Parts: sequence; C-alpha cells; structure tokens
Amino acid sequence: MATLTITVTIDDTDQKVLKDNLNDINAWVQDAVTGKVNNCWKRMQQEWTTKLMNDESFTDAIPSNKADFVTLVTARADYKTMAEKIAASSP
Repeated sequence: MATLTITVTIDDTDQKVLKDNLNDINAWVQDAVTGKVNNCWKRMQQEWTTKLMNDESFTDAIPSNKADFVTLVTARADYKTMAEKIAASSP
C-alpha cells in the first residue's frame, strides 16, 4: 500500500502562536490527522455496512477487518470518492 506524505508550511508568526498552546506541533498535527481518519472510518463503515446489507445482489460476508472492508468497498462500481461525488453533482 502506498504511503501519503503531506507537508504543512507554517510561517514564523503562526509557529509562535501554536507554540504558545502546544508542546509539540508535529505531534498535534499527527494526532489531528489520526482523529480525522478514525472519524472518517466510522462514517464509512456505518454507511457501507448499511448499503451492503441492503444490496440484494451482495451475498458475500462483510469483512470484519478494516483493510479488507475498505478494499471491498472501494472496488465496487458504485463507490465514489468525495471528489468524484462533488464532480458528479456539479452542473
């Protein structure tokens, strides 16, 4: 699986502002991303478990682990990323 590296640029002033409230800026950013991933996973799991259960053509078992579940969902023809959903709804 590919790893995504994201770089965040913070100017000196904003760095000073963050350091006034945070002990470790990088740790905070990492924790914020981890929290967002966890929230997105919960929503994805809930949404797609319901869709799979209501899909009469889907007769396989729903995977119980995250990696297999995501692989199953993202391989489906009816799966769209957020960018694809936005593009489809744009005039």
